[in-house]
Amino acid sequence: MFRLEGGEHRGALGPAEGLTVERVLEMATELGVPVLGVVATSGADVGHGVASLHAWGRVARALSAASGVVPVAMVVTGPCVSGPALLLGVADIVVMTSEAFAYVSGPRAVQGFTAKVVGNRELGGADVHALRTGLAWAVENDEEAAIDAALHALSYLPPNNHEEPPVSLSADPVGRDSELAASAVPASPTASYDVRVVIEDVVDAESFFEVRSLHAPNVVTGLATVGGQPVGVIANQPSQTAGAIDVDGASKAARLVQLCDAFNVALLTFVDTPGFQPGKDIEWQGMIRHGAELVHAYAAATVPRVSVILRKAYGGAYIVMDSKGMGNDTCLAWPSAEVAVMGAQGAVNILHGRRLAGVEDAAARDQERKTLETDYAERYCTPAIAAERGFVDEVIEPADTRRAVAGALAALRTKRERLTHRRHANTPL
Repeated sequence: MFRLEGGEHRGALGPAEGLTVERVLEMATELGVPVLGVVATSGADVGHGVASLHAWGRVARALSAASGVVPVAMVVTGPCVSGPALLLGVADIVVMTSEAFAYVSGPRAVQGFTAKVVGNRELGGADVHALRTGLAWAVENDEEAAIDAALHALSYLPPNNHEEPPVSLSADPVGRDSELAASAVPASPTASYDVRVVIEDVVDAESFFEVRSLHAPNVVTGLATVGGQPVGVIANQPSQTAGAIDVDGASKAARLVQLCDAFNVALLTFVDTPGFQPGKDIEWQGMIRHGAELVHAYAAATVPRVSVILRKAYGGAYIVMDSKGMGNDTCLAWPSAEVAVMGAQGAVNILHGRRLAGVEDAAARDQERKTLETDYAERYCTPAIAAERGFVDEVIEPADTRRAVAGALAALRTKRERLTHRRHANTPL
């Protein structure tokens, strides 16, 4: 653990401070133990000139060397500005207090460059990083609560990448029915519901720790245990944009997938998505590149991977949500699941649009459309078809979900993959 805060220079990072933090990170990496940093810094220490810039540069290098070797959590209790703020982006876990703020370029620089007047918290307050940037895993009222949250997150991870995550004792039997989950999902494919009800009923009771809950709410991410075994949870959220995947949602999910894969934590994915969110702005923001982040994270993951298709699983969004084609180990589906290129309505418009347009009577046209949609749904949208082709391993009753997930994770606990030797992958950052 290290602290960078207070003092005569308000936690400014100079050569001495940089050397201390750098050494802590190097020792943690060598010893294979997690790192917890408590930070409140005014940036690089101007009094030491360019040496201070190199000081936080060395810290950044040591932090990058620790990445994927030992878990690193940072708790921000005050300002974290200028170059040292970039260190937060390298950390695995970031928790902020409600009074904390972080930014690279401050209010004066913003005003000078854009003529806009902003305050510290408007520019980079904890709420900004919880809602907009997704930097903060959680925001707590004070330092003690923030440290507890960071330690709680670390409790799901092993001390280093060579060890297995800690298995805890759970009083919640893995053989119980998932009755709440079964009743939470409406029969109608367009009806809304909160997927967190499903998650909390399938994982061990009171074990789900949701992270980045305010950022990209159309995707739910968090850590939990199933039968005492830690898992990373990724799920589409139908109550937000019907569960469609957008730029922020893809990046949010990819970040957790990559963290879990780095530290041997199994992945549990719940699928209910109509596709990628359409729109000019979404495409201009880089939907291809950010969507590829999720593709790459899942495709590269070597940890046990179990997915459950709850309802809609359409098109490319279905594929990137840990499908068989992405290397998923066990794919389970509820009987109500619709696994297809697209929904029946869209498919009929493409396949039979001209034919329907030629029917002059409106009532007859609507009846013909309904008949075609029903036929398409029965022939192509059922999980049985996907199961016949090997894209779904088992169609299960919703109430059996916890038992099936726990059984799959137990069977996959000894999974090991031999990786191709290379310097590193060129991830779509």
